[in-house]
Amino acid sequence: MDSVKNLPVAVIGAGPIGLATAAHLLERGLEPVIFEAGPTAGAAIEQWRHIRLFSPWRFNLDDAAVRLLEPTGWESPRPTALPYGGELIDNYLTPLAATAQIASRLQTGARVIAVTRAGLDKTHVRDRDTTPFVVRVEHDGSEIRDHVVGAVIDASGTWSTRNPLGTSGLPAIGETTAADRISSPLPDAIGRDRAAFAGRRVLVVGAGHSAANTLINLAELAKEEPGTTILWAVRGESAEKVYGGGDADGLPARGQLGSRLRRLVDAGTIELHTGFGIAALKTLDTHVTVEAVDGRTVEADVIAPCTGFRPDLDVLRELRLNLDPAVEAPTELGPLIDPEFHSCGTVPAHGAKVLAHPEKDFYIVGMKSYGRAPTFLLATGYEQVRSVAAALAGDQAAADTVHLELPETGVCSADAGTSCDVPAAATTQEPEAQGGCCAAPKPAFVGFPTGLAHGRSADN
Repeated sequence: MDSVKNLPVAVIGAGPIGLATAAHLLERGLEPVIFEAGPTAGAAIEQWRHIRLFSPWRFNLDDAAVRLLEPTGWESPRPTALPYGGELIDNYLTPLAATAQIASRLQTGARVIAVTRAGLDKTHVRDRDTTPFVVRVEHDGSEIRDHVVGAVIDASGTWSTRNPLGTSGLPAIGETTAADRISSPLPDAIGRDRAAFAGRRVLVVGAGHSAANTLINLAELAKEEPGTTILWAVRGESAEKVYGGGDADGLPARGQLGSRLRRLVDAGTIELHTGFGIAALKTLDTHVTVEAVDGRTVEADVIAPCTGFRPDLDVLRELRLNLDPAVEAPTELGPLIDPEFHSCGTVPAHGAKVLAHPEKDFYIVGMKSYGRAPTFLLATGYEQVRSVAAALAGDQAAADTVHLELPETGVCSADAGTSCDVPAAATTQEPEAQGGCCAAPKPAFVGFPTGLAHGRSADN
């Protein structure tokens, strides 16, 4: 950003990756302006605050962010503990957003609706690389303003755009009409959203860990609310990939999840429908009828979608992007993260060079950089933004020197519903009872501590 160093860098999103981006930019002497669509930092995580992450705290804290927090008297969480989404907000993101350096640069209720070059649509080439960006923002749901910036880093994630229930990547016929009977992803069936599920006929759609966690939580709800009926629809011919290896699984926590889920299905607590690709939804006065491609039907009062997410690229329509045709990640990153071949722990180190687009000084980072691939880890994003900040500051050597180190626990399994950091089902054991005060605890039902270590210093 040689010609526009006097302009701020727009950071879209104030989740863990967005705030880490701002922290690294500040360390590099650059001026961030952070646009967060929600009312507070970490607004998307607020929707799944009841879910426990796979990764322990030591992989969920960014080092530049920690350096901002330490002078405030902030106490770092125990590094081996597995945080819930709510703890990630309350014990990390909220204090970070409250630091003087971040608070003065954070705009909440600020939804980015378009990004372009000042005076240029994407067809114009002349002076493009030296022309500032314009970020169009809707403030507080009403006023729309244009902000001129020198660079743009999109860390907005994918939570707002779930994959549809239908097959072939399209919404099922009638899915939009049935919106009132479709819950949010990862609903809190035992807590916040209890009333929407208690005593009702619930259809869970999906075959990832998010589906498994939702099913387990619904089974707990059914014990207390006997009228609750649980149905589970998967497109595959069996649920074996969700069950994993059971008690013989090489990953014990995943095996615990699979064994528990299999027992619930075998006991009839969960009614499993395999080979159930959804073709249509018909909304009636009291329920919705869900029709499979092969003509089978089930009836439900509410549907819990656990179908994964995809990036919202509409706001970037006027930018020149180079995206992998399969997963919609940056072209060089796509083959490295394809979920058909990679899990979280097999993705190699990557930074600004891999994340670059033909649009100079524009980057997509964090979960959104992975497009439709679900194998993202927070620590991966922290290393991404460290590299990107270095590149924007002109320190190409630091930008190109990327480092990711696998922990001893190995790699995680991909989850078709979320990133690899989340979710792990709630556990009834205290961390010390699970693995001792010094060991990384294992959640009782699903997930195991994993993540990627990243460089600590700004010149690493």
